[in-house]
Amino acid sequence: MPAFAGLAECGRRGSLHDNMKSAYELAMERLSKTTPTVKLSAAQKQEIAELESEYGAKIAAREIALKNEIAQVADDAEKANLLRDQLATDRRKLHAELEAKKERVRQGAPR
Repeated sequence: MPAFAGLAECGRRGSLHDNMKSAYELAMERLSKTTPTVKLSAAQKQEIAELESEYGAKIAAREIALKNEIAQVADDAEKANLLRDQLATDRRKLHAELEAKKERVRQGAPR
């Protein structure tokens, strides 16, 4: 029997590729079993977009303020590093607040 006899049979039932799933497809199937996708309403999508815009502005404002302070104390490396750490902390805090509010919107609770 030729080594490629299985491939000829596979051609009769459909291509080998048609029966195989990519790693991405397999991962998405597993993910949908553990965490089903949630359909958001138009109002929820709008509210999430507004939150992202609002928090994007808050983060940008905080970055501008602290970067100006960092520029003013550029000759003092210790103060500049403290301000950089403060900026990183503020970014994380604001991002966590944003994610918490977005999750409340997804769950159907008002902001």
